[in-house]
Amino acid sequence: MAEQYRSLHPIKYYRDYLVHNVRPDGRQFDKFRPVILNVGSIDTADGSAIAKVGRTTIVCGIKAEFCRPKAETPDQGFIVPNLELPPLCSPKFKSGPPSDQAQVLTQIIADIIQHSKCVDPKDLCIFPDKLAWCLFVDFICLDYDGSLVDACIMALMGALRTVTLPSVDYDPSLDNKLVNLEERKHLPIHSTPISATFVIFDDKIILADPTVDEENLCTGIITIVLKGDDLCCIHKPGGSPLTEEELFEYIGKSKKRAPLINNLIEAALENINK
Repeated sequence: MAEQYRSLHPIKYYRDYLVHNVRPDGRQFDKFRPVILNVGSIDTADGSAIAKVGRTTIVCGIKAEFCRPKAETPDQGFIVPNLELPPLCSPKFKSGPPSDQAQVLTQIIADIIQHSKCVDPKDLCIFPDKLAWCLFVDFICLDYDGSLVDACIMALMGALRTVTLPSVDYDPSLDNKLVNLEERKHLPIHSTPISATFVIFDDKIILADPTVDEENLCTGIITIVLKGDDLCCIHKPGGSPLTEEELFEYIGKSKKRAPLINNLIEAALENINK
């Protein structure tokens, strides 16, 4: 009966819970779900990780390929993210070309990479104007249950920390490169962005780490990205407004959560190095 009521009247179903200061899954409004991270999961990738936020599951694989730098940035390489949302992860997605949501989320991830400067594109240059690395960062969602950006950024940072690139000797006069696969070095990581998503329900109630149902029923959504103790960027695509006090309150809640994610990444890396 409860599932039928939830299916027929989803908003009223949520309101019946929220009026008692609890969510249908038993969490308080500002409570985040458990997170899991495993790194080095894909042997054929140059870097990889699997991240879970609640039931949301993301696999991230990074493949490094040679490319030529752009003429306007001859001393820089590239990072190219791409997110796939297959029918496997949710019945709302269909097979075929990338959905609008997948393209929007891919751009959000690209913006976070750029603004956080977690990787310096100059570190990917092998020889200016001639040869550089292009990191193809592929995300595949296995289970979609909200807070997808949070899971993607956690998987991204776990995967980037496992990337190793072979040494390359390049002769520009002959346009010849010699790759030493035995001599590899880790990619320098300059920051660790942490993402936290919140939704606004009925224009007044703010819920942390939303499920997909909460995202579908909300009147606004905001993703806060931190770089250390500093604010990196905020993504809020319209919807219900937030006051300045509310915004700073939830930036503070994001800062309290950030050490947990950082410790999780470090613990995952320690396990793979044992």
